[in-house]
Amino acid sequence: MKSKHDSVLHVVIAGAGFAGLNAAKVLARERKVRLTIIDRTNHHLFQPLLYQVSMAELNPSDIATPIRAFFRRRKNVEVVMGEVTRVDPDARCLHTTAGLLEYDYLVLATGSRHMYFGHDEWEAFAPGLKTLEQATEIRRRVLLAFEKAERAASPEALSQPLTFVIVGGGPTGVELAGAIGEMARHSLRREFRKIDPRATRVILLEGGNRILAGFHPDLIARAMRDLEALGVEVRLNTMVTEIDADGVRAGDERIAASTVLWAAGVAPSSLGRQLGVACDRGGRVVVEPDLSVPGHPEIFVAGDLAHVANEDGEPLPGVGGVALQEGVFIGKLLRRELRGAASRKHFRYHDKGSMATIGHNKAIAEIGRLRLGGYPAWLAWVFIHIYYLTGFHNRVFVMLQWAWAYFTRRRNMRLILGKGWRFYGDK
Repeated sequence: MKSKHDSVLHVVIAGAGFAGLNAAKVLARERKVRLTIIDRTNHHLFQPLLYQVSMAELNPSDIATPIRAFFRRRKNVEVVMGEVTRVDPDARCLHTTAGLLEYDYLVLATGSRHMYFGHDEWEAFAPGLKTLEQATEIRRRVLLAFEKAERAASPEALSQPLTFVIVGGGPTGVELAGAIGEMARHSLRREFRKIDPRATRVILLEGGNRILAGFHPDLIARAMRDLEALGVEVRLNTMVTEIDADGVRAGDERIAASTVLWAAGVAPSSLGRQLGVACDRGGRVVVEPDLSVPGHPEIFVAGDLAHVANEDGEPLPGVGGVALQEGVFIGKLLRRELRGAASRKHFRYHDKGSMATIGHNKAIAEIGRLRLGGYPAWLAWVFIHIYYLTGFHNRVFVMLQWAWAYFTRRRNMRLILGKGWRFYGDK
């Protein structure tokens, strides 16, 4: 390894999500660093608003920014579009689809993917929500369901296309269920001639005994009431045992549905297990207090791929706020080390609260001891998401879209794109 005090060091960041991008932003200003960012896509995605793309409230470009745009004035930063296929800690290199990348320091922040608990074949029938491609596919399926109902041959044939099943009662599942309920009861109610979209049936299936686990029981009860007001059926302690093109089997019941959406679980990137160190049961790397890999102080792991314990010994949740703080921490730690710091600080997560939105003027928020519901929580959710949304252009356009949607309850992004007009499973 080169002398970190005299030479320009090569730092490779794998993954440009919240963790990787924020580490890169800090390090890009350091003259002693040559920085390479590699990601499977050419854009950074603001995932907390991804469901709004899938529900026709926002355009994909509203919540995504090209990675190169962040660093166009930083000559020491190179952006590579490619996928990491193997990590070789001993040789200090990454094998990627774009070639071999050697490094002096490595930040692994390659995120997670959806987990179907041993039933990967379900993915074709129940897409998850992690990428822009998945968001636009979900939007296509949801909007096509209403089109299919409009041309149904008989009233009996309406039931299946107008039934939507969401598997998983976490924030993503709740937000999807509430958005579909609101779309059916408000945005679309005057746009069809043969059907009444308000007859839509939205079913939220949760395997545990409550939705939004981690929130205070009072807020969970508020969210349940808000969902029911939008016509969402919430079923707790209900396990899905089968999913196909015609619906799902939940417990002992068969639910006929043309649209099934998956929000029930994620698994970290498989790269963590290649490091040869301890991983938790889910596959996340158990890192040191400074977020480095045991035995490899030159490798850091952050975001959904890292198992980081809080002060009580419990693992931190895989949410954007945690990843963002980890990325900033790693960037500042490396900057101090390059400037001669003899010791490393420990990472401390500052919990800034949790939020979930259910619909128009409906949300819950828990910030320390403060608990909010309804309009105040929704307003806080709006301003916090606008604040963290990357790029001035994105903030302006999202604010305009939300203002329009708020006063009109219309969704202008209802374009059905990709794979032609046929609905998945259409005979």
